Amino acid sequence: MLSVDLAARKLGLRPGTPVAKAQALYPDLVLMDADPEGDRLGLEKLALWFQHRITPIVAVDTPDGLVLDTTGADHLHGGELPMLKDMVHRMAGAGFRAKAVVADTWGAAHALARYGRLAIAVVPSDKTTSALADLPVEALRLPSPIIEGLATLGVSRIGPLAAMPRAPLALRFGPDIARRLDQAFGRMGEAIVPVRPVDPVEVSRNFAEPIGAAETIAKYIGKLVPLLCQGLDERGQGVRRLDLLLHRVDSRTEAIRVATAMPVRDVKRLTRLLCEKIETINPGFGIERMVLIASLAEPMDRRQTVSSLIAEEEADVSDLIDTLANRVGTQALYRFAPVESDLPERSFCRVPALAPEETKDWPEHWPRPTRLLARPEPVQAMAELPDQPPLFFIWRGVRRKVKCADGPERVFGEWWKNDAELTIARDYFRVEDTSGERFWLYRAGDGEHGETGSQGWFLHGIFG
Repeated sequence: MLSVDLAARKLGLRPGTPVAKAQALYPDLVLMDADPEGDRLGLEKLALWFQHRITPIVAVDTPDGLVLDTTGADHLHGGELPMLKDMVHRMAGAGFRAKAVVADTWGAAHALARYGRLAIAVVPSDKTTSALADLPVEALRLPSPIIEGLATLGVSRIGPLAAMPRAPLALRFGPDIARRLDQAFGRMGEAIVPVRPVDPVEVSRNFAEPIGAAETIAKYIGKLVPLLCQGLDERGQGVRRLDLLLHRVDSRTEAIRVATAMPVRDVKRLTRLLCEKIETINPGFGIERMVLIASLAEPMDRRQTVSSLIAEEEADVSDLIDTLANRVGTQALYRFAPVESDLPERSFCRVPALAPEETKDWPEHWPRPTRLLARPEPVQAMAELPDQPPLFFIWRGVRRKVKCADGPERVFGEWWKNDAELTIARDYFRVEDTSGERFWLYRAGDGEHGETGSQGWFLHGIFG
């Protein structure tokens, strides 16, 4: 057997178990023919999916993984750890169990993702050696005969193997052990050849002499962007995601990724967005080739320029939004849109800053705060009757006497979502204390029946 699922592993089956033996032990075992070509194509499609959403440098790490070079792209996703969590969450939503590790080298990330204990991990640069030391030698991507030979010597972990003299190992097993150790510990480079989307708009420039100065890189960015925009114009497209790949003389690849909120082929804007990222490039001993790829392009309608004699042209803030998004990350720049829900915390969602305007709107029959607290905070309050506002409440250790109030606004649970919300209710009140501050309070329940809620009081928002 080439692979087994989690249920089969719990039965004690492992890859390599003879099929006849497995069927003899478990007659009801479900077997499917292996499809290596189909698996490879599936991995390539998944690699393209990650390339569109995470980073431009994605390669297939057979037989069951992907390797991504996220240098220069992780900031667009809130940092390395939030990026990994989002990746694993997306894979879980698609029905896959995944592990994700960020490390300095392909070899280290490969080893820790498959043989490490953590499902999500970010390994600091100075911890690579210690992180790999206790992993089995199988994690080094060595051929099976070498692994079997090391087992006969009693070597099963990477740490002891790395401490052994190189010459006897090379004499007995060849150069593979030293090469894999050097790749894992970063002493030898390992090129990542990324997959390519189908027929992207792409321009490139080769250099007779390697370049490395920031001014020189900016100069050639200024020459490549107009050529790319010309190709986009011929297709009637605008770029949404732009990747600049810089191939160094030591076979490593640096990458810059910029994104735009809407399709763009403005030469000045794209040049400026790319040049702002030059400081993140490590040219090493020099860059011998630059490739500029429109990794995500969309149709772009031609628009007639509006004459100031006829009408005023609408303000275009997309340039500002693109600049901010590429500095702080696309996830940190958003706006709120209404959602059809009675519960206040469910009545909005985050959408991209330039997403189309929604036709829905928030209810206006009762005023609500513009901003809610991240979570309703419990308060101590006293009310005379179930349908009366509180006379005072204590929030964060401060006692506030209610001067005037309005309400209640009764909100019921959304019974069609789950049974627990069939009977719950909230009574919301707008209250103003003696100092003039206004708050949005609610009681969890109708004040009479225990099944409608805990009858406790909560602060949900503050009016400006």
